[in-house]
Amino acid sequence: MSERKPPGMKTGSWIEQQIADAMAQGAFDNLPGAGKPLANSGKGYDPDEWLRAKIEREGASYTPPALELRRKAERELAALATMKDEATVRARFAALNTEIAKLNATTIDGPPTNLAPLNVEQVVLRWRSARSG
Repeated sequence: MSERKPPGMKTGSWIEQQIADAMAQGAFDNLPGAGKPLANSGKGYDPDEWLRAKIEREGASYTPPALELRRKAERELAALATMKDEATVRARFAALNTEIAKLNATTIDGPPTNLAPLNVEQVVLRWRSARSG
């Protein structure tokens, strides 16, 4: 296929001739994926599909740090009832407050962080009331 297009021959005809020759030689026989549907067929056009596929393939995340920390705070508060003792509650929320303070003190990309450090005493009271009720 390194030959040049003959002078006077139309490009489309020349390409079709090369494809026909390759088919006659069996170059397209037993290719991987033969008879299987194309990936993403029928999904419509998405110009960012390659980016989504790469992010999924590499397990990357594109959530801004402020939103990720907000989600983490929500998960910690939701898991409050499963925490075994007060020391665990205090330790986990002190660590979370450290992360919040660090994020608030640094410049980041994405939306601004509006998460204030949590009052650990109020969290402990909430944990106690959940355990007694």
